[in-house]
Amino acid sequence: MKKEIIDRTGRPVTFNYPPKRIISLCPGITDTLFALGLEQEIVGRTRFCKYPEDRVQSVPAVAGTKDLKLEAILEAAPDLVILEKEENTKEMAELLEQHVPVYVAEVQTVQEALQMIETIGDLTDRRLQAEKLVAEIQLEFEKLSARAGARAAYVIWKKPYMVVGKDTYIQDVLQRLGFENPFLQKEGRYPAVTPDDFQKAQLDTIFLASEPYPFKEKHLEEFRNMAPGANVVLIDGEMLWYGPRMLEAPNYFIRNLGM
Repeated sequence: MKKEIIDRTGRPVTFNYPPKRIISLCPGITDTLFALGLEQEIVGRTRFCKYPEDRVQSVPAVAGTKDLKLEAILEAAPDLVILEKEENTKEMAELLEQHVPVYVAEVQTVQEALQMIETIGDLTDRRLQAEKLVAEIQLEFEKLSARAGARAAYVIWKKPYMVVGKDTYIQDVLQRLGFENPFLQKEGRYPAVTPDDFQKAQLDTIFLASEPYPFKEKHLEEFRNMAPGANVVLIDGEMLWYGPRMLEAPNYFIRNLGM
């Protein structure tokens, strides 16, 4: 049967329900589909979709997060293609919707990540499985205790230096951990900053993410020189992915940040 739903950009989407052939162009959403028991329905993913590691390689890669192979996607004959507003581009959505049903999700907070899981459940007739996953994630996040007032920057890029800013899922997680982000007043969700900005920010902690830029041990001294009073910490960026990685994240923070 046909079903219509409004996606997070306000577009009505009509698709065959429940969809039997699904393409996901967002790693966290691909991971979520597997967690909801939809392994047989997933017919396409991005080359960056790496979870669950033991099963995702069986699904053909038909896109990146910013590029796609239209011919490969159409050949897969999807009932539904799922994108995410930040991970994918508007141009990708506009191109795909000329050919196939496209649902665009949007995740900027922990709460929206949980809502995304439930929405995926609604889209795919897996509501009960989605509610169970959400409940498990909420239990894990309840383990966290906040570090009130600690000032932190989460660095995602080099040349130029870029940090996490306002209206992002990562910022919401950091806030829940009790960290204060001094760069929220800067323009943009991932603002560029200078060595002088790091020095003036009076940071307690600088997180160097493993992705999208692969910060490593060799970069620690560089940031210690910019912010001598800060504790510079390498962090697994995948622990800041939404979806099933949220089950692992709280224990990761507890182990590595002493939460």
